[in-house]
Amino acid sequence: MTITLIIILCLLILVAYAFDLSSKHTKIPTVIIMLIMGFSIHQGINFFEIKIPNLDLMLPVIGTIGLILIVLEAGLDLELNKNKKKVITSSFFSALIPLVFLLLIFGFAINYFTNQGVMISLLNAVPFCIISSAIAIPSVQNLSSSKKEFVVYESSMSDIFGVILFNFFLTNETIGVGSFFTFFIQILIMLVISLVASLGLSLLIKKIDHHVKFIPIMVMIILVYALAKIYHLPALLFILIFGLFLNNLDELKGFRFIKKLNPEKLNLEVREFAKLIAEVSFLVRTLFFILFGYTITSDVLLNSETLPFAFGIIAVIILARVIQLKVLKIELAPLLFVAPRGLVTIMLFISIPLSKSINFINSSLIIQVIILSAVVMMLGLMFNKTKAEKTL
Repeated sequence: MTITLIIILCLLILVAYAFDLSSKHTKIPTVIIMLIMGFSIHQGINFFEIKIPNLDLMLPVIGTIGLILIVLEAGLDLELNKNKKKVITSSFFSALIPLVFLLLIFGFAINYFTNQGVMISLLNAVPFCIISSAIAIPSVQNLSSSKKEFVVYESSMSDIFGVILFNFFLTNETIGVGSFFTFFIQILIMLVISLVASLGLSLLIKKIDHHVKFIPIMVMIILVYALAKIYHLPALLFILIFGLFLNNLDELKGFRFIKKLNPEKLNLEVREFAKLIAEVSFLVRTLFFILFGYTITSDVLLNSETLPFAFGIIAVIILARVIQLKVLKIELAPLLFVAPRGLVTIMLFISIPLSKSINFINSSLIIQVIILSAVVMMLGLMFNKTKAEKTL
């Protein structure tokens, strides 16, 4: 049985990799293939009555590690300089404004239909408002460099803003001066921790000459994230800052302490580190979505009670995206369709405590929204006509 499971796991990863390679031609998001594979495995296991241990407990662990790696990978890919000022500004507002807009709409709707409190309604609305960088970034690899860059910045910022807002609503019972003050202090504390930890970890990358050096660094990154989460700090902010710090050493050469890190030598190490992060991120992301697909049942997927609401949520998301792109004067196609929900949506949903959960916001609705948003993106990318690249 052990060897059989190893063979199956290896084949699944190789199939996912093959689809990842071919996605630039087929324009089918790899996440859909992985969900189908996981779902099919579950159906096969049920059909042949094979006994498998409960895997549900692994989902939050793999998902958390996946989220850390995805944001770190994005940070290691983002450049902060004057040439990027326009795309960073447009991405910032493109991530923040629709997030707040959708949060207010979905929060009001949940409050109206369920009669729950405002904070609980907003908490349950956040997962639907965040663009998944785990799905968006791999799906736009065949777009023009400017559009791909925009999606990387936008989806990464959407992840960060969404998680920060989720933590705010999770840790506060009411909205007031006190809650905003506490929130502001938490951000400042996390910024200080992020800068200190980034300098310390960068120094370790430079100093360690052992043949095993990047895995301990990755473990320390996850450890800092976990410790920050214990104290309800916006831990994902550290991951992004660390990635940005490493990828933009050349922009920081004017600072004396940066010169001591020997940026020229450190940049070579960072390139190798970024390659490892990309490899591990792919593996963890693949395992997560296959496992998530495995947990999906036919009853949950085809729940007719939640399906109309799932379509309604997708319609509102697309409408908000049309307004957003028009206001920012960005070409609609194909970015209009690149607003998938995915890993962060799942992670935030399963992080909602039972005392603050709403029966209406269930796994059926979450899964249907994720799949529908991925299908919309797939169709939008498939039928998008190739046009000359435009500067955003």
